[in-house]
Amino acid sequence: MGGRAIFKLKGILLKKLHRFLISLAVASMATTYASAATHTIKKGETLSAIAKANKTTVSKLCKLNGLKQSDTLKVGKVLKVPGAQNTAYAVQTAQHKVKKGETLSAIAVANKTTIDQLCKLNGLKKNDTLKVGKVLKVPGTPNRVGVAETAEYKVKSGDALYAIAKKYKTDITTLKSLNGLQNNTLRAGQTIKVPAAERVKVAAKATKTSDRKLAQTLSSLPKSTYMKKEPSKKDVFNLGDIFFGKRTETEKEVEVIKVAKTKLGNRYVWGATGKQDTFDCSGFTKYCYKKNGIDIPRTSIMQSKYGKFVKRSELKKGDLIFFDTSRGRKGYVNHVGIYMGDNKFIHASSAKKKVVITSLDKTFYSQRYMGARRPL
Repeated sequence: MGGRAIFKLKGILLKKLHRFLISLAVASMATTYASAATHTIKKGETLSAIAKANKTTVSKLCKLNGLKQSDTLKVGKVLKVPGAQNTAYAVQTAQHKVKKGETLSAIAVANKTTIDQLCKLNGLKKNDTLKVGKVLKVPGTPNRVGVAETAEYKVKSGDALYAIAKKYKTDITTLKSLNGLQNNTLRAGQTIKVPAAERVKVAAKATKTSDRKLAQTLSSLPKSTYMKKEPSKKDVFNLGDIFFGKRTETEKEVEVIKVAKTKLGNRYVWGATGKQDTFDCSGFTKYCYKKNGIDIPRTSIMQSKYGKFVKRSELKKGDLIFFDTSRGRKGYVNHVGIYMGDNKFIHASSAKKKVVITSLDKTFYSQRYMGARRPL
């Protein structure tokens, strides 16, 4: 075979190879775009957030859409995204409109997800400020469950987060997260979210329980107390109320006093809050309440502004009582103790250098009494 024939054969082979490569590229592009769906860019979204939400990478998004990673995204622009992931993403998410006071933590708890997942779904950072009215993407199914499992509770005068948490068998942290609360302060008339599943209707519980004592107790009650055609809020009970009656405030406050008594004689150290069993006055009161799940402020002057104000003539066990023990009685709170009843109180005394019980009748303290608060 001559050189000319060989050259001609090479040309034919190159043409065939070129055609094959072009057809392969076209098929690859067709496959890529056939499996791609679209995503309309919303305000605040980034390539990174869109990529994570659709289980792909920024590089793949850029290749699909002819973008550079440094390009600015325009609101309303339609991007191509991997179709299968995008479909799953759309099915598994719902929307949540941000309300006043809500935080990412509260929204995450309500929808049984995590802050990280919310941030990924919405292109947010953990420290971003949420705007009231902003619509967030949340996991769809958990969100529906979360809504079904919460109810509303109207705060009454004297209510505390600790008492409400105990009533609904939850904790203070969960209540604060559900309601976007930054501290433990509640206002009378305020409506908060609580776990709904913990309250039971007596009639419904009686028909399902195998507890004989409960059945006997219910049978001894007038039917009007638990069977009505149209049950109202008055027909809702706690099982503890059925057996023991409503628990009085003093029973809760006694628990604080019990803790306080275990520390009698412990050494007074300025600034101490329980380390090595030493206390100053406000460190002692904070310790006793915290052991009962109630978080009060650290200093005596801040504690004197916390909780419900109580008249001296209406003091009850567990109330915080405040004094001005400064020289010359300068007119400000600088000492605190826990009222025990019978005109006595327990406190970490700087004068006695230990935790002691003192009578309010004692002239020094009676004349320097500044007021009382009820944190419970």
